[in-house]
Amino acid sequence: MDQRIIDLYDEYTHAPLDRRVFIERLAALTGSVAAAMAALPLLENRAVAAVVAPDDARVTASTVEFPGQGGAVRGYLVKPASGTKFGAVVVIHENRGLNAHIEDVTRRLAVGGFLALAPDFLSPAGGTPADEDQARDLIGKLDPAATTANAVAAVAYLRGHPDGNGKVGAVGFCWGGGQVNQLAVNDPTLDAAVAYYGRQPDPAAVPKIKAPLLLHYAGLDTRINEGIAAYKAALDKAGVSYQLYMYEGANHAFNNDTSAERYNAEAAKLAWDRTLAFFAEKLKA
Repeated sequence: MDQRIIDLYDEYTHAPLDRRVFIERLAALTGSVAAAMAALPLLENRAVAAVVAPDDARVTASTVEFPGQGGAVRGYLVKPASGTKFGAVVVIHENRGLNAHIEDVTRRLAVGGFLALAPDFLSPAGGTPADEDQARDLIGKLDPAATTANAVAAVAYLRGHPDGNGKVGAVGFCWGGGQVNQLAVNDPTLDAAVAYYGRQPDPAAVPKIKAPLLLHYAGLDTRINEGIAAYKAALDKAGVSYQLYMYEGANHAFNNDTSAERYNAEAAKLAWDRTLAFFAEKLKA
């Protein structure tokens, strides 16, 4: 698919563009409204088989609530089917909210031996709606400080969970990757942080980061990559421990296997293997 189309979709999902304007610009790129509508299913999330099914015998999943900023925050909690005292991970969703894909990612972490919690950061707005456009609109209306406070509360919830070992990390994707960076700035107790193509924090706040970082970026993600140089310089100056990987030829959201045109299986596997190894080192030891 024409990279200009993928870039336009990225602008639509993150700027965001009005859907009418997006369709008009997509039609201009594809040649007609009919061609634009044919391209949409390849760009937008669609139902695919989960990597780890909700009823997989290797894991146990439940819906939980924990106290957050201004009220209860709902979350999807998954752990290995047997054992206890696991390293724990907060999973922060994209700007579509807590959907089936993020629940699948959370189960993948449990299969990897972790206690994993995916909070619904749209809980203050009534929870993640089925309509993705509505979810994006609601994400844009969240109070940033309250959202960060809810992420810090999720870390505290996992740190005190009886099935955890007291060590807690966080991983986030897209909007969630940016939230992981903010969490690292605002929670000095965090033990490890993994950000997938996430917006960088203010360089002036970087010295507050205590957690080791693993940063995944996509080579074609020009929007997010503009902030890498300043972030890297601030991390180096502050002496923060970090690993940074650039996945050349990959698009923003390359880990999301429900988006056919942006998913990159090779990059996703390599980044995921690195993520599991990083968490194993930082949270299981």
